[in-house]
Amino acid sequence: MNRAFNFGAGPATIPTEVLEEAQKELLDFKGSGISIMEASHRSKLYEEVHNGAIALMRELYEIPDDYEVMFLQGGASLQFAMIPMNLAMGGKIQYANTGSWSKKAIKEVKVQNLDLEIVASSEETAFDRIPEDITFDDDADYAYITSNNTIYGTQYKTYPSTKAPLVVDASSDIFSYPVDWSKVDMLFAGAQKNAGPSGVTIVIAKKELLNRVKDSVPTILRYTTHAENNSLYNTPPTFGIYLLNLTMEWIKKQGGIKAVQKMNEEKAALLYDAIDNSNGFYTGHAQKDSRSLMNVSFNIKDKNAELEAELIKRTEESGMIGLKGHRSIGGLRASIYNAMSIDGIKALVELMEKFAAEKQ
Repeated sequence: MNRAFNFGAGPATIPTEVLEEAQKELLDFKGSGISIMEASHRSKLYEEVHNGAIALMRELYEIPDDYEVMFLQGGASLQFAMIPMNLAMGGKIQYANTGSWSKKAIKEVKVQNLDLEIVASSEETAFDRIPEDITFDDDADYAYITSNNTIYGTQYKTYPSTKAPLVVDASSDIFSYPVDWSKVDMLFAGAQKNAGPSGVTIVIAKKELLNRVKDSVPTILRYTTHAENNSLYNTPPTFGIYLLNLTMEWIKKQGGIKAVQKMNEEKAALLYDAIDNSNGFYTGHAQKDSRSLMNVSFNIKDKNAELEAELIKRTEESGMIGLKGHRSIGGLRASIYNAMSIDGIKALVELMEKFAAEKQ
């Protein structure tokens, strides 16, 4: 079987050896005679997987002891609503708007009729950059950013400094670089880009922040409910957490987060160089100082839809999938998360260069 190079934005490529290990253990996990999918979430068999995943996350991400690590469900999209439910204290809430997912999060704050302020936005330039000098008020209930924007291919190079608690949606760049926890009070992500399959939502938050929750918040939607029960208040997505655990083991084998970051920088450099050195045949959507290491969105000269469709067809014929750009900006998008190999990038660059030479 030939594995395709999967450049899809998510659910995204998973390390081959992770899938192979899951395949090997699928019917008989650790000699138990059952699949981990069949194990009770209250059993010792599963408990070791669950706690092992949390321990590995803490180790690799260097998460401080005063932060809670939780596995939730509902995707990052449920967090858009849960965060204001749990963290709003009656004061103002401030968001930076850098793309579609920021806008969806902002919408959920408006639904709750809270005091919302957008402190920065790049919407007027089609979200082609991270706004400069984002400033949050010290007395805001919390400040909110989306660290990487999958559709537009932009990414924060550093997080804004603020005395207000900073909440980071890191759904598309979690575990791809070290985090300075002195700047972050809550970080959350859907797992399906860099941490495993869809179905698991990771929430990492300062314990003291969780105590803000009001009695009016439904029990299942309180962070304290899940923190106090080690994310076992209700049945968690056990198989997804098992795969997340294997993915954390894979990251450790690569040399840890810093080693993964270096690989990501090398992969992105290869692809951006191909775009920049194409004599204008390819143009990136994001401004250079905001370019993402995870999602590379680009067009063919003059946004030639016919040529873009032809290139996408050529990539698919060559065993590369998921390169069609998001409908809102068109073009092409290569999502090059942790598990995308350097060989995949080289194959794409070679095809892009050949195609440009033919068509110019």
